Amino acid sequence: MSNIELLSENPKTMVEITDLLDKTKKRDKELTPRGVKTQNYISKFTKLNLKQVITLRENINKLGISRLKEKNINKIIDIQPKDIDSIKSILGSENITLKQEDLTKILEIMK
Repeated sequence: MSNIELLSENPKTMVEITDLLDKTKKRDKELTPRGVKTQNYISKFTKLNLKQVITLRENINKLGISRLKEKNINKIIDIQPKDIDSIKSILGSENITLKQEDLTKILEIMK
């Protein structure tokens, strides 16, 4: 068994993955079976376009919440929470707690 070294990690939202799959499809003329399954799965859950995702990420980053990492922001954008408890649930898996004021600001951005 070979040892694989991870050189970098770059979290993506589902919309960004769809965009990458579209670029791959244009380049290679078709996707691999796994790529097709991924694209079909993601299309069932995404309601935003790439421009909206970029705007949401920029607005959340502007809040300057140092405890939020890129992967947390991507989860929030992918799930699109409708209430503060949903945001707490998303962040709870990472043991991140935020002030009520910050949660409210994130919720306002997501609306």
